[in-house]
Amino acid sequence: MNPLHARYPFFEGAREAVEAAGVALPTLVAEDAPAVARGRERVERALLSGTTASETPREWSVQDELLSYPIARILVSLIDAPAAVRKYAAAEAATAADRFTDDFETSDDGLKSTSRRRLSLDDVLREFDLADDVRAEPLERGRDPDWYRVALGSYLTLADPDWGERWRLVNREVVDGTVRVERGDLSRLLREAVERRVADGLPFQVRGTAGGDALADSLAEEVGTLRDLLADRRDVRDIDTVAPDLFPPCMSHLLDRVRRDNELDAHSTFALTAFLTGIGMDTDEIVRFYRDTALDEETVRYQTEYLRDDTGTQFGAPTCATMQAYGDCVNMDKRCETIAHPMSYYEKALDEADEVRDWREREA
Repeated sequence: MNPLHARYPFFEGAREAVEAAGVALPTLVAEDAPAVARGRERVERALLSGTTASETPREWSVQDELLSYPIARILVSLIDAPAAVRKYAAAEAATAADRFTDDFETSDDGLKSTSRRRLSLDDVLREFDLADDVRAEPLERGRDPDWYRVALGSYLTLADPDWGERWRLVNREVVDGTVRVERGDLSRLLREAVERRVADGLPFQVRGTAGGDALADSLAEEVGTLRDLLADRRDVRDIDTVAPDLFPPCMSHLLDRVRRDNELDAHSTFALTAFLTGIGMDTDEIVRFYRDTALDEETVRYQTEYLRDDTGTQFGAPTCATMQAYGDCVNMDKRCETIAHPMSYYEKALDEADEVRDWREREA
């Protein structure tokens, strides 16, 4: 099997490779094959960390990685919740975007491995039928382009005005039916293309036949666990106070690390940003809160979009048990012994504080 298909399992070539392999997914599930465990991890990581990349990539073969994608789609379909589809598709897209960047930024300095095939931008554009709709602006020889021209129709199809004012066409340079975008903006458009492809067809009907019912029954335990993760949601209107001095120790620790310019693991960044959205901070406030840290603004904005949905609710921060599992539960105090969720800690701290001054008032 082609490692590139395992790396980008939503590509058309990857789908064809799965079909050509002749592997029956019900058989994989019945035998509890490694691809099933990896598929479960794929969805779990999507819900908890906003990524589908494995925490233990060396544990899985190329075949495990490739076949885990259709297994993950079955699991998402069995969860049967719009939020699960949105979160999963967004996580697959975010993971792909990181890998695109890694592949595109190959260099000839001898520091990067060339042992595997890397995608080029042209490869990705062809995959999404955008080869004729995107062209780079001429630049000095030996340098990657900083600006691109995107056909107006493709731009309007992929760009969402809800991403911010600068994405609105009125704030863009439009010439001869093309929209001028920076390299980072093109990456955002490609991420959207991936997200839509992954979400396409989800959820699909699994039950309804003897084989489908048996498959669903075999995955019932995994689906139940994933539904519990999805159910851990809070209304952001419950809390609307930003008092860093009252944050639970785990969040204070993560915040201190990121402000010291230490890069956090994806699950740690996800946990901290989920906590900040949960206490009522909007995207611009979170960007300001992360000012002068190692976190990229575009990444922060995208992750905040991922955490929210159209109803005003969002994924809450991971539970204390999850924080412990990832090694992010540190400096426990007496209040920690009485709660099971960082948000509960913060709510108690606010209730018991004599005086609370909102961080946003100091920033105003």
